Amino acid sequence: MAASLSLRAARRLGTPAGRAARQVVRLVPVRWLNLQEYQSKKIMADHGVTVQRFFVADNSQDALEAAKRLKAKEIVLKAQILAGGRGKGSFTSGLKGGVHLTKNPEDVGQLAEQMLGYHLITKQTTKEGVKVRKVMVAEALDIARETYLAILMDRAYNGPIMVGSPQGGMDIEEVAATKPELIFKEPIDIFEGIRQDQAFRMAANIGFKGPQQQKAAEQIQKLYSLFLKVDATQLEVNPFGETPDGQVVCFDAKINFDDNAEFRQKEIFSQDDVSETDPLENEAAKYDLKYIGMDGNIACFVNGAGLAMATCDIIDLHGGKPANFLDLGGGVQEDQVYQAFKLLTADPKVEVILVNIFGGIVNCAIIANGITKASRELKLEMPLVVRLEGTNVNEAKRILRESGLPIASASDLEDAARIAVASVPAK
Repeated sequence: MAASLSLRAARRLGTPAGRAARQVVRLVPVRWLNLQEYQSKKIMADHGVTVQRFFVADNSQDALEAAKRLKAKEIVLKAQILAGGRGKGSFTSGLKGGVHLTKNPEDVGQLAEQMLGYHLITKQTTKEGVKVRKVMVAEALDIARETYLAILMDRAYNGPIMVGSPQGGMDIEEVAATKPELIFKEPIDIFEGIRQDQAFRMAANIGFKGPQQQKAAEQIQKLYSLFLKVDATQLEVNPFGETPDGQVVCFDAKINFDDNAEFRQKEIFSQDDVSETDPLENEAAKYDLKYIGMDGNIACFVNGAGLAMATCDIIDLHGGKPANFLDLGGGVQEDQVYQAFKLLTADPKVEVILVNIFGGIVNCAIIANGITKASRELKLEMPLVVRLEGTNVNEAKRILRESGLPIASASDLEDAARIAVASVPAK
């Protein structure tokens, strides 16, 4: 499974949502685009899905005006960041909680003042937290009952599958682990589409009865239509709730998109918020490189996510700490190798670079030429360990050998890791 994952997918599979999904169904990878909650809710509303009325503000005065315009009995104010656990987070301003309920619109302006421009720290952020640039001001609705609903692309079923549970509004991975009988799955024929009986059966399985079953089934069908229209790989609604007056509402949603469909979904992809992404990741993306920063000091320069994870693991096994993993992908050119070295050397934590390339469609000679060019032009001074195998490897080794550069060649991955760890300067 690891070999087929994107790098960002590999990182996110360790999140609560990723672990829950693995326990519920075999998910396809989480993809690149990641929208804020308010963006997902607008997409849903535009496709006829029932969500709370809401406004978005980037300053406290606009937040106050939005609260007044809602004319709601109760208002919920939510900090907009991509990390989960907002409700239990804390701000650098001293405010506790990234989600607040109030019946007084005036409170919204004061709370927004303590949210906007400050960093929110949650269990899913770094210790520095994430700067909050926008807040969502929404109508707070009472929830009589919370359920869970998701639609996913799943390779095991060669298409979409619905996953639902009457135990919504809580940690779905815990439900999957402790009460698997409360997890219901409904594969959907991607050519036929969702049938009415399937929507009704899922609505019944997750506890909707009488008129609310009809409403829930209609919402499920609209969600599936949205899922297809926006080229989603995952649409997760938690809670998929019922109000005391019988409304069926999607209270919180997470949508992941297929990055290969960007050419069809230009409007959606134009909303991509990169402000929370590591600047090195953004820079890498300009050159079709995939970069993920870590806390160690040995840079991992590889081709393929599976190889990247294996390289990180074996470095750790030999007592070292990976500083990142950077994936070249398949159609790599010399300039990408050069740009990759610029990224790696821009990280002040990096003290050793380990290149581990297994050439299939990648030509090792191109990699070797890129390595020598980058080493000379960047005046590389830190230790460089290279392990190459596969297409045109003998020519690649000749290029490295005759370059006159202080490059340590490794016979295999374990040898490369051992040399790299030993090359870290003593403190």
